[in-house]
Amino acid sequence: MELKSKNVFVTGSTRGIGLAIAHKFASLGANVVLNGRSAISQELLDSFKDYGVTVLAISGDISDSQDAKRMVAEATEALGSIDVLVNNAGITNDKLMLKMTEEDFESVLKINLTGAFNMTQAVLKPMSKARQGAIINMSSVVGLVGNVGQANYAASKAGLIGFTKSVAREVAARGVRVNAIAPGFIESDMTDAIPEKMKDAMLVQIPMKAFGQPEQVADVTVFLASQEYLTGQVIAIDGGMTMNG
Repeated sequence: MELKSKNVFVTGSTRGIGLAIAHKFASLGANVVLNGRSAISQELLDSFKDYGVTVLAISGDISDSQDAKRMVAEATEALGSIDVLVNNAGITNDKLMLKMTEEDFESVLKINLTGAFNMTQAVLKPMSKARQGAIINMSSVVGLVGNVGQANYAASKAGLIGFTKSVAREVAARGVRVNAIAPGFIESDMTDAIPEKMKDAMLVQIPMKAFGQPEQVADVTVFLASQEYLTGQVIAIDGGMTMNG
């Protein structure tokens, strides 16, 4: 898929990996929909003005199916179509299993997994009708290998992998591709707050001995959006953390 002039909806794109993805698509000439649960600032919109593309701000709650449909409808009305959907929005609520409540578990799944379902279902019919489109789901290495204190997060991210492969099989013949990315430890506001001793322990697990950058995840995202013979795959960008022996 040629990305220039295509329309890309990135959920959870007001900061971190999502924002880096939005900037990468815009730098390649794609129109972008920025999304978050809260109002999107003019300052953030202004950071895209040098790309010469259309950038929309559409706020809403992806975990609400009606709100997801409303956001997709707004974007489609303004741009004419959604050619690429990046299901990036996600939350964490880390606790050991014995201390985790039902609400702790379900709240994470509702955003990370049900939110991706809602957005995917909202874009899938027009993509299938157009016989082209790309959906990229943001999973995690935690969805591949698990992590202490993250049973809810790991379940949601592992669920996204099964979701990705199942939907990819359903719509491949209609020209719609569905893939997933499993980032490892990526530098962000969250990793900045981690104590140095804990960071050192994390680095021991990474063969490349370095954290990844949001821009590197963005590069993989645009690769998956543009490759027309690639679907149902999960790419771990993790410095070798989850490589098979």
